[in-house]
Amino acid sequence: MSKIVLHHNGQDFAASGTPADISIPLRFDGPQPGFFGAESASARPMHAGDFIGDTRLGGSCNADHVDFIPHCNGTHTECVGHLTTERVAVNTLATAPLYVAAVVTVEPVQNPGETATLHAHKPDRLITRAALEPLLGDAPDALVIRTLPNDSDKREREWRSGSTPYFSIDAMDLLVERGVQHLLVDTPSVDRLDDDRLAAHRAFWGLPPGSRSIENASRPQATITELVFVPDEVVDGLYLLDLQIAPFVSDAAPSRPLLHRVSRD
Repeated sequence: MSKIVLHHNGQDFAASGTPADISIPLRFDGPQPGFFGAESASARPMHAGDFIGDTRLGGSCNADHVDFIPHCNGTHTECVGHLTTERVAVNTLATAPLYVAAVVTVEPVQNPGETATLHAHKPDRLITRAALEPLLGDAPDALVIRTLPNDSDKREREWRSGSTPYFSIDAMDLLVERGVQHLLVDTPSVDRLDDDRLAAHRAFWGLPPGSRSIENASRPQATITELVFVPDEVVDGLYLLDLQIAPFVSDAAPSRPLLHRVSRD
């Protein structure tokens, strides 16, 4: 039987068991997550001349026309091109077959006393540096953050400003200091949903406030994956991450992160 082993920073990490898929299946005909007032993802039969892509309607095969917004509909991975005038394709990043990843669980808190967006309100719940710092240790290349409470309705929730947790700038600065290159979160954004400054995104990519040029980004290779769902049975600890990103030439694309539990050889 084949065995997956990754050599990383002088250590061997061996994968074991069946990987956990932490992407959210996108149901075009049922409940799905959404935010920012975006339309739900949808699918309809393709029409071309006399052809209709639906066997229920007499078509020879099924062929759907799909409408969706990667940033808003389902699990997706994005890059610094989300903010720059230069078009950057996320499919050219995170190209390693596997990354060592840590899964950590945090409880967002109110009034943390850390730097936050100018749009912050007192009831907001933030993912903080204080919560993350004792959990990181020697942070690997990738970090998966599960927020509490971990309700299963995250898979189909309509996320709204005020009730959606987001990162303090101090927390994001910590991830940069620890060298985290690929961040995966179970929220729809690392920023408050109405924060047009996108301060946490900018901090993670090293893009100064107001800049739209990739030349000013100190971490243009980093990625953020949003709207994952980490089931409770996926315990905190180290994993091998297979970050499968659809080959869209775009700043964001649907993705399917798989977590392989590991042992250190």
